[in-house]
Amino acid sequence: MKLREAISTLGPDQAINTAMLIAQQYNINWNDGIGDVFYVIANDLERVPGNIGGNSDNESSAIEKWIRKYEAGRASCASMRTSNLPGTIADPIIEQIIGARISRLNRNDLNLITYAHRLGMSAENILGLILEEYLSVNLRDFGWHCAWGETVKSVDFVHESGRLLQIKNRSNSENSSSSAVRNGTEIEKWFRIRANTGQYMWESLNFICETTHLSEQEFSNFVRATISSNPGCLAIELSNPWI
Repeated sequence: MKLREAISTLGPDQAINTAMLIAQQYNINWNDGIGDVFYVIANDLERVPGNIGGNSDNESSAIEKWIRKYEAGRASCASMRTSNLPGTIADPIIEQIIGARISRLNRNDLNLITYAHRLGMSAENILGLILEEYLSVNLRDFGWHCAWGETVKSVDFVHESGRLLQIKNRSNSENSSSSAVRNGTEIEKWFRIRANTGQYMWESLNFICETTHLSEQEFSNFVRATISSNPGCLAIELSNPWI
């Protein structure tokens, strides 16, 4: 049984009660955000992720999988995770292409470029996670809670009032699902930086969330503090000559 069918069968109220009991069994504080997030999917089946639940699940076990997915997402936040090393090797032809275009570069220069690129990709892989955690830390007191582990379809944050928010790092990373609606209410959207100009969009997020303290400087401080306290968040190969 898929989660959507489980919630549909139980109805919103019973689904919420079931989720509360399961959360209690896992010693999860229902009032620490998870309840507000589950309320969204319990009352809007269009927001239920389609990848939770299977043939062997009943209503209770499908909801339990959602709760475990939410908790796994929260436990994998940037300040707590150990990221995996790149699972691929660099293609040697890339260095040949660059070397053919800039002939003054020697073998060591090209090797440094290769590993700088790999390091940059590793940083890009965790940027979204750091942004998500920064917002979670700074918005929870304003009634916004993170839908950890992609537990609400097309939504990253939910407000205690029922508002929905999708966040992206760059303007060119938005996708078609961002136009989805909930009961006729548009999912609010925000991106951190305008890709073609480099303009930061924190002012618009402060307006959406009715705050004043979110800024690029504060986010930069959070990035440095997060990596300093948890270096393993950024995976670096031992063979990387930059370390």
